[in-house]
Amino acid sequence: MVKKVAVALSCLVLGGTLHAADLSEVKKFIGIEVGAAKIQADTWLVDDHEGDDVELGLRLGAQNDQWRTMLVFDYFDSSDDDQNYEKGLVQFDYYLFNNESETFSFRPFIGINAGYMNYESTNIDESGFLYGGQAGFIFGVTEHFDIDVMYRYSLTDAAHTDHVESVVLGLNYLY
Repeated sequence: MVKKVAVALSCLVLGGTLHAADLSEVKKFIGIEVGAAKIQADTWLVDDHEGDDVELGLRLGAQNDQWRTMLVFDYFDSSDDDQNYEKGLVQFDYYLFNNESETFSFRPFIGINAGYMNYESTNIDESGFLYGGQAGFIFGVTEHFDIDVMYRYSLTDAAHTDHVESVVLGLNYLY
């Protein structure tokens, strides 16, 4: 069931990307993200343990006035909790308000994500699909830079991992 939902979300994201009416108006971007992440997973000592630490990531995407699509790779390593993960996501965000201004814009968004993650703890090494949603806002600082803040929540179908949630700050360079 979870795999079917992940495939359906991925198709929705890719379909939304291809739906762009005029591809010449799409701005591509590359960026970084840092977040305060929390993972609900089993460790070798405790079942349903919540570990939290810093999540670091890279992103590559495209956006226009109505939506943005990103490929995201995140890394989390909490040596205090003996947990780490790597995850790759496809993320689709829809802007709630259409903003006509090219610079200094504020755009709230909601979105969906789907991907794959590898989780490791002592005696546990597993992989599984992720799917979830996010909400936040983007602030256009200049013509070539924007900053975004979001809350991202993703469920997983891995045996020892339940969900990952994070508050993320991102910086994007638009080209």
